[in-house]
Amino acid sequence: MARASATVGDSKPSPRRGVLLLPGLGNNAADYGPLAAKLEARGMAVEVAQVTRPDWGRNAAALTDVNWWKGTLKPRPAVDWYLAYVDASMQRLKRRLDQEAGGAPITMLTHSAGGWLGRVYLLDWGTAGVDRFVSLGSPHRAPPAGAAGVVDQTRGILNFVSDACPGAHHSELAYVTICGKFVRGVPLSGPGSEAGGLLAKFAGAGYQQVCGSAQVWGDFIVPQPAAHLEGALQVDLEGVFHSPLGEKLPFFGPWYGSDEVLERWVHHLTGDPAPAEAAAVEAVAAAAAAASGSQ
Repeated sequence: MARASATVGDSKPSPRRGVLLLPGLGNNAADYGPLAAKLEARGMAVEVAQVTRPDWGRNAAALTDVNWWKGTLKPRPAVDWYLAYVDASMQRLKRRLDQEAGGAPITMLTHSAGGWLGRVYLLDWGTAGVDRFVSLGSPHRAPPAGAAGVVDQTRGILNFVSDACPGAHHSELAYVTICGKFVRGVPLSGPGSEAGGLLAKFAGAGYQQVCGSAQVWGDFIVPQPAAHLEGALQVDLEGVFHSPLGEKLPFFGPWYGSDEVLERWVHHLTGDPAPAEAAAVEAVAAAAAAASGSQ
């Protein structure tokens, strides 16, 4: 990707901010190339944790831990392989910012599972140089214990994270949690199932596993109740799908990194004032959330 430089005679300005982008479950670094390029074009220095798709198979090693079977698994050492990629990219980003800008603040930008993985990294490696945390469709909240249809896919890790670093844990960071409102789920069968088609039923089955309810809004993969952290600025975006696949499959929709969606949240990376249109949308969404309890 193109990089800004502060060298003499170079027309590109020094980056005003660094962005460390953490991939979500099943994704690789290349999936975020287009988004990274768009942020670079806006004057940010971007590093993506260099996760490959086969790397996710390393999680299978946790099957040998009795805590996986008991549902009491801790993130370390289970996801140390991922955290190592994050730290390597963080160090590259800091060196780049030192060379090109004499230092600059860093936003940790996370997608999907990268959200709770990023929180683990900040907990154990510290927040030096980081002043903002922005998540896109990340399942932050632990599934409700004992709820029907709930499957803790992290096998206890989210419970550990919720206890170890609850909500907007680091007071020196500005937290923003963003969730798409792509489809409202419905149950597969029984009361309420007639209210939606196959897409809503499929989404509802996933939402049920994550937050204990099928009948909530979400980005098709992550439901709103799980995507927001207490104490964070909570932003809901209408019509936004969970992953980059949304841009490729006509029956889905634009994802967080699509041009028209990026315009609605990119200011949160820097803390700049929202464009007038985005500010109006956020105000309406905040009022609706306050009135309905985000349900």
